[in-house]
Amino acid sequence: MSTAELKKKLIDKISSIENVELLREASRLMDIEMVDIESPYTLSQEMERAVSDARSQIRNGDYLSHSEANKEMEEWLDK
Repeated sequence: MSTAELKKKLIDKISSIENVELLREASRLMDIEMVDIESPYTLSQEMERAVSDARSQIRNGDYLSHSEANKEMEEWLDK
């Protein structure tokens, strides 16, 4: 479904809603989405360092595959 088709479908659905509480909730959710788009989350210096460290680890191949991580978690949970 294209973006234009999805927008039309949403507009049609919203136009048919009579429940004020549902409309308010839809509006609240759209407001939250717009805030997220307009002002991305700001990371602290500690978070920035953690992201930088993680990226370095990935570049260096220092990470687990999905199956390796699952195996380790299963081993931890069995203890």
